[in-house]
Amino acid sequence: MEMTGCGTAIVTPFRADGSVDEPALWALVNWQIESGIDFLVVCGSTGEAATLDEEEWLHTIRLVIDAAAGRVPVWAGCTHNSTRVLCRQAAALKRVPGVAAILSANPYYNKPTQEGQFQHFLALAREVDPLPVCVYNVPGRTAANLEPETVARLAAAAKNIEAIKEASGKLTQFADLSHQLPRGFKIFSGDDNLALAAIAVGAHGLISVASNEAPAEVARMIRAALENRWDEARELERRFARLFEANFWESNPAPVKTVLSLMGRCGDTVRLPLVPPTASTRAKLERLAGELGLLKNTPIPAGVRSEVY
Repeated sequence: MEMTGCGTAIVTPFRADGSVDEPALWALVNWQIESGIDFLVVCGSTGEAATLDEEEWLHTIRLVIDAAAGRVPVWAGCTHNSTRVLCRQAAALKRVPGVAAILSANPYYNKPTQEGQFQHFLALAREVDPLPVCVYNVPGRTAANLEPETVARLAAAAKNIEAIKEASGKLTQFADLSHQLPRGFKIFSGDDNLALAAIAVGAHGLISVASNEAPAEVARMIRAALENRWDEARELERRFARLFEANFWESNPAPVKTVLSLMGRCGDTVRLPLVPPTASTRAKLERLAGELGLLKNTPIPAGVRSEVY
């Protein structure tokens, strides 16, 4: 896998009736690419994949691939806590033209051992070979940490396991990954606020939430860090650090969708069990977005309504 840089874990816009807002998603993809993002990740956690049925999931992935039209790689999220179901879904995904890689998170709820996670991801890799796989370590959502030693075992056991999105929040884990993995194996931060530190110890980029709202700036921050222009990278990080935090004031992606709605990019509808941010959080998000200049060139829709489905 040659990919480095900044990828956006893109939201899935919904209409007020809860259906996927295809025109809004198409427009978001174009804006992301025109803003200089390096790749897109569709149907991840930020894309509310857990609330999409299988038909919607495949359709959304196809739509993003069509909208991207080969301009940037598109990675597809495919996660399940049943290895058998995961492999069935991944087999369907393998037949979708244009998928550049599969991103798959730890099995959630089951709390598997390291051996269980090893066998789970190895089964996925064998199912989709030769399609590249990026394993996604996000213990805050799954209650299971994927240890660097296990990632190294996976890299040795399956040549198409080529990357990790690391979102443990532990800088030492980035360092361990960098030390233990082959040089061609790619490490991506899954946390915007740790991206520069992660790159400093050997990571190759970021799969970002905040680049939904500020794609040009976050992509520039990552590119600057990778090119050792640290003064520029740190200045951008200082500017957007509050946004990195604000996106998690309430459960992701509700705050992100609120900011995007204020920017006129898409509605802020989320699907249950997620709910829109409280009025006080929404007010703080609007104030912050204004201070960061995110609202400067975009209309704020009158009477925006938040719905859940």
